[in-house]
Amino acid sequence: MMLTKLNTQLSKDCCQAIAVQRWYTSSRYIVRIKQTKDMYSCGQFSKVKLCNFFNIFSSFRSFSSSFQRNTIELDLTSLRYPELKRGNFATLSTDDVSIFESMLSPSQVLKERDELDGYNIDWLRTCKGASSLVLKPKTTLDVSNIVKYCSKRHLAVVPQGGNTGLVGGSVPVFDEIVICTALMNSILTLDKHSGVLTCQAGCILEALDDYLAEYDLMMPLDLGAKASCHIGGNVSTSAGGLRLLRYGSLHGSILGLEAVLANGEIVNCMSAMRKDNTGYDLKQLFIGAEGTLGIVTQVAVLCPRRPQAVHVAFLACRSFGEVLKVLHQAKGMLGEILSAFEVMDQAAMNVVTKNLHLKNPLGDSNYYLIVETSGSNAEHDGAKLDKFLQDLMDKGMVHNGTVAQDINQRKEIWALRERVAEGMLHEGFNYKYDVSLPTQNFYDLVADMRKHLGQDLPCVGYGHVGDGNLHLNIASPQYDKRVLDRIEPYIYEWVANHGGSISAEHGLGLKKRNYIHYSKTPSAVKLMKQMKQLMDPKGILNPYKVLPD
Repeated sequence: MMLTKLNTQLSKDCCQAIAVQRWYTSSRYIVRIKQTKDMYSCGQFSKVKLCNFFNIFSSFRSFSSSFQRNTIELDLTSLRYPELKRGNFATLSTDDVSIFESMLSPSQVLKERDELDGYNIDWLRTCKGASSLVLKPKTTLDVSNIVKYCSKRHLAVVPQGGNTGLVGGSVPVFDEIVICTALMNSILTLDKHSGVLTCQAGCILEALDDYLAEYDLMMPLDLGAKASCHIGGNVSTSAGGLRLLRYGSLHGSILGLEAVLANGEIVNCMSAMRKDNTGYDLKQLFIGAEGTLGIVTQVAVLCPRRPQAVHVAFLACRSFGEVLKVLHQAKGMLGEILSAFEVMDQAAMNVVTKNLHLKNPLGDSNYYLIVETSGSNAEHDGAKLDKFLQDLMDKGMVHNGTVAQDINQRKEIWALRERVAEGMLHEGFNYKYDVSLPTQNFYDLVADMRKHLGQDLPCVGYGHVGDGNLHLNIASPQYDKRVLDRIEPYIYEWVANHGGSISAEHGLGLKKRNYIHYSKTPSAVKLMKQMKQLMDPKGILNPYKVLPD
């Protein structure tokens, strides 16, 4: 087997399209355009990028219309989950709206139905709330005033960033007021020596990374939704992403944060020090809490140096045993320059080639790997990668492979992995699972679920095998409670029996909250409930999320 070189080139528009999260309802497109205008007005978006965004928007409109026609009927979450009961919260009145309008400018208060759909519906179109009001604060004080009033009136709220979540955590369940951070998008400070960036919670991840690139720095996380997700949402869900293997989790990268509590009080934990051993590390309470303990308004992020040399190899393996052997070799031979190790199965590849018309440069294979290295010396890193690849070939661990020769080819390879979720939407209604498992059991779950469900339901496996995080996606023509009952709780029992976690990086949100006991002990859940009661005694912050009934 000889490693080949990619000769294909991505067009400029296609390269941009890879980086932009796709949205499939016209209302959500409107939200994204407004958000992009907000970024441009605040200096986060260049004119070129703004033009590219609108070009990409136009190119996806035909797909959006087709997708919307197929899924136009979407039940309210309260109907899809009839066991859910609305909490004992007040109902929004016209007087309440008038109070909020006195706090904010007219453009920061959204009341019209055609404006609200994009905030009530998650991007997977699996959850739909009935909020009649969206508030868009610009400052922490705005958030504080809003929440203080809501606490006094006993009005429930749901914090929302880019609304890229996959477990129903960022949209209303009933009629909660949406507090959207899209206008809180200012970069505050950057210490070029320490690499500490401070910014508001509504900054978009990709915009932050583009800003840091000018100073040879980068954000420590990279997600498929980077063009739309907000850093506040990333922190609130403790997002992992493609390079956690190299840069670790946000529990280590977030040095400080600011949050608004349920009574409107502002808690400032914005230390930019890497070492601060003075009492309880309070910021950790808000990382991964999904807005149930407080609304994150500012963050301080430790940003690593941007690598000067990046190499990407795309490899094909016949068995998952070979995948594990390649991972072992990569950790040993690539060591400090290994930045990502991703896997996708043949079913996942079929989804992107069939539905999105992407090109597979390697042909059919049971498993595909993306191995990325990042370092400071291209010659040194290239030599290490060449030696690694030669070792794999000599030992027969891979049967085909290619190495990207430039940035466009790197993006083309990454698109195959990053656009699987998009491709799956063409298959119908998606049941998405994000679990962590011991590496040796990583793919066993996929094989077992296919056997359990039969061959009539598309089932694909892919993810961050380097850190044990599997994404398992299943589809049916439309939402089917019978299909869901065949999947759950079977999948959670399987994960628990193999010592894994039912949520690796997506959080619990609405969909997984009642399954938390598969990963947490009763004493741990009890303590979580006590913390919630202490910090949000009225339960107004993102109700029906994270904690079980």
